[in-house]
Amino acid sequence: MRAAVAAGVYHLTAHALHEMGDDDLQIWDLEAAILTGRLRGRQRGDPGGTRYVVHGRSADRAGRVGAVCRFTETGRLLIITVYRVTPPEG
Repeated sequence: MRAAVAAGVYHLTAHALHEMGDDDLQIWDLEAAILTGRLRGRQRGDPGGTRYVVHGRSADRAGRVGAVCRFTETGRLLIITVYRVTPPEG
């Protein structure tokens, strides 16, 4: 995932772009999160392939950003959704 982002070999779905806008996130926040983040989980069973959940720091390092992505048949990274990670309540 990091290599794909570093090389610019990724695509965002319309849903990911919409969610980024809703959470006031920019493309560099997504890139920073994937480049600095950690794998938080795998979602198997999707006909399109395994989805990966990544959480990392935003570009300004002031917050955390999450992304759900998977690799396409052509090897490109597809960003399915992007969101601001909020701290758990309690």
